[in-house]
Amino acid sequence: MAHPSELEFNLPPYAYVPGGPWPHPTGSPQGHSAGQSRRPEPPIGPNPGAWIQSAAYRRGFALFNAGYYWEAHEVWEGLWHAHGRQGLTADLLRGLIKLAAAGVKVREHQPRGTATHARRAALLFETLRDLTGARLHGLDLHALATLSRRIADDPPRDPGTRDDRVVRVFGFRIVPDDIRDGIDDD
Repeated sequence: MAHPSELEFNLPPYAYVPGGPWPHPTGSPQGHSAGQSRRPEPPIGPNPGAWIQSAAYRRGFALFNAGYYWEAHEVWEGLWHAHGRQGLTADLLRGLIKLAAAGVKVREHQPRGTATHARRAALLFETLRDLTGARLHGLDLHALATLSRRIADDPPRDPGTRDDRVVRVFGFRIVPDDIRDGIDDD
């Protein structure tokens, strides 16, 4: 069943995997995002509820949760740059970027790369938890650190083939607080 956060956005026809059969999303005229403008979105505001107003932040979760790891990485990276690549929000985004990169590495059949990215994500989430407390921008930092450490310690195998258009490789979804209502976990 599709989750509300996924229904809010049109998902691409395939999830890009470097070296896979599908064209690069923006670098190829046949890519699923070719010709689309990449308007930078303003940074997420400092107040606790501002994160949910960011369409890019929400789109990153919709993409990640549906198995579009490269695409989620790209969306969150745009926000990371908008935040000047430093500060608490930028570090949270960098942790999400690293976790999405771990998903790409699973699809590329690179367990060492998967573990490296997941370990870096865990360290960022743990540091943020120590600095800010349990939650930041609607996310449970302890849970993200734990999931990331689990992936680093035992990288999952890609359950699909390189020809599959979309494959979810993680057995969890990341759902910020305000989106969680009405979602059935599978």
